[in-house]
Amino acid sequence: MATEYGQGYGWDGEPGFRGEGSDERRHRLPAALRAPFEARSWRELGYLMLSLPLSIIMFTFAVTMSALGAGLLITFLGIPVLAAALAGCRGFGALERTRARGLLGLDVAPPERLRMQKPGAMAWMGAMLKSGASWRHLLYAVLHLPWAVFAFAVAISFWLYGWAMLTYPVWFWLFPMYGGQDGLQLYGDQGHNVYLDNPFEITVTALVGLLLTTASPWIVRALTQVDRLLVHGLLGPSRLATRVVELESDRGIVIDTAAADLRRIERDLHDGAQARLVNLAMGLGLAKEKLTEDPQAAARMVDEAHGEVKTALQELRDLARGIHPAVLTDRGLDAALSSVASRCTVPVQVEADLPTRPAAAIEGIAYFTVSELLQNISKHSRATRATVDVWRIENRLMLQVVDDGVGGADVAAGSGLAGLAERLDAVDGILVVDSPVGGPTRITAELPWRG
Repeated sequence: MATEYGQGYGWDGEPGFRGEGSDERRHRLPAALRAPFEARSWRELGYLMLSLPLSIIMFTFAVTMSALGAGLLITFLGIPVLAAALAGCRGFGALERTRARGLLGLDVAPPERLRMQKPGAMAWMGAMLKSGASWRHLLYAVLHLPWAVFAFAVAISFWLYGWAMLTYPVWFWLFPMYGGQDGLQLYGDQGHNVYLDNPFEITVTALVGLLLTTASPWIVRALTQVDRLLVHGLLGPSRLATRVVELESDRGIVIDTAAADLRRIERDLHDGAQARLVNLAMGLGLAKEKLTEDPQAAARMVDEAHGEVKTALQELRDLARGIHPAVLTDRGLDAALSSVASRCTVPVQVEADLPTRPAAAIEGIAYFTVSELLQNISKHSRATRATVDVWRIENRLMLQVVDDGVGGADVAAGSGLAGLAERLDAVDGILVVDSPVGGPTRITAELPWRG
């Protein structure tokens, strides 16, 4: 996985951190004129300057060790030499990731670790040779040299020529005073010499220098984009390894969520219906004892027990509805959402455009997502109306809940929305919250269809 700290900002500060100066000072000059003086521009130039010597070292090591290992494969010595070459390239890769993080603001996760069946030198060499990440590091060490040479030449040429021509009017006086020249010589032979020595030519030179100077940071930026792609594509974890990590994380979220649901169900049963049934049994026992002595009191106790039975049945229905409502299984998402909307404290309009039904698991997650969002509206939003829209786009199930409440909902605040987002993420879903202070609140959920 890779994260670019500098995403989302222009020439306004350090990568990963917003500039803290006043907006007036920061934006006093246009971006094109600020760019040559920004720290980010100089860091990116420094990255390209360092790339050339480092790439020469990496290329020399990789080619020498690989060729030596390949030549020695007719003997056993070729295997440890190749393994050492790959290990060295992985070490250079760690250096490159650190350099990219510090100078480009690109955070690339390290590749997957070596998978060794058992400890030992032979197992380590086998794992190193079987690792795709190791060979990608070797490929990076070989491919980076020609690119580093090109990027170094282009960047240093534009940068030096730009500043030299821009400042030419400042140091023009050095030529006639100390060098005995009439100015910067453009052409010369035995009978003819051309110098930049009059005000018009000096002005044109400075303007061309200004153009090159303002263009240089953007050219350097474009060159470093290729380095970002190389570092991210060859020195980071593979897509398969990244997906495995995501699935492991999602599996943990699913397990934790299921355990939490089981604890909630157990608590509701213990504190709700179970307690009422115990009271009911005690009340019926007392009524049985008083049946012969005081029939009227026994009748009152039986009436109270009858009321307790009704309340316990209602609680059991609510609990069953919270686990998986029967209307969802029998009639689908449209009817189930209409049912849950009818219990909301504000009027809710439900519109569902689903030609077919998705998978039962996705249907259940969609139902509980809308149910929890409507509960939030009832408890916190102070809204007067809300809408629920459900539709399908290709292989995705879309949900959108909108209310006209006070807004201010935030997933990062650690509320129930954070847990809801984790549940959706566990099945490759997405939760997007748009809730400015003052409202309205628009929450969109996207789930895989999996029909």
